[in-house]
Amino acid sequence: MTAQGIKKSYDQLRVLKGIDLNVQAGEILSIIGKSGSGKSTLLHILGTLQQPDLGTVEIQGQNPFQFKSKALAKFRNQQLGFVFQFHNLLNEFTALENIVLPALIHQNKSDATHRARELLDLLGLPDRDHHKPAQLSGGEQQRVAIARALINQPKVVFADEPTGNLDEETSADLHRLILQLRNELNQTFVMVTHNPELAQISDRTLTMQDGLLLQS
Repeated sequence: MTAQGIKKSYDQLRVLKGIDLNVQAGEILSIIGKSGSGKSTLLHILGTLQQPDLGTVEIQGQNPFQFKSKALAKFRNQQLGFVFQFHNLLNEFTALENIVLPALIHQNKSDATHRARELLDLLGLPDRDHHKPAQLSGGEQQRVAIARALINQPKVVFADEPTGNLDEETSADLHRLILQLRNELNQTFVMVTHNPELAQISDRTLTMQDGLLLQS
């Protein structure tokens, strides 16, 4: 994935002032910086959730911002995964159902369910498939959210403060899980974090400062 010349402003506030970035397949990249520095804005643009004012993003040789809205939504669903500070699971659905949902757009239910069970096993939750979010711990809920992000075998998983709502021990478990997924699946992660321990497990850490990315 590459980004070139990404700029973004809100009214007169220049948040991103020309971001260039290259992310290698299988890399864990962390972006750190002060609150309000533009980290999440950059993550949302890289993940195609927001449009830049200027600049290009290229994923798998394609610039998704050239797509029409329906094609962009399909690309995002099939190529990208997302994990946020709050798991955003649907409370009325079981863990298995939450994981399967993003895959039903282009997979049959049987294949999607098989893949979801494989992910639950990989993430250490084989016996939690029929539990609803309220019956899971915070760490288990976040693991389900990660499984949901992985269901379509995305090229990149974008994580915005993935340990921000977890205690220290559960955060450490999640760090080990991210490393495991990179090592076993060659999964690429781009993460925004305030957690120094999470940044330490990354292959590369960049600091957002004054609208630019600096090597940490």
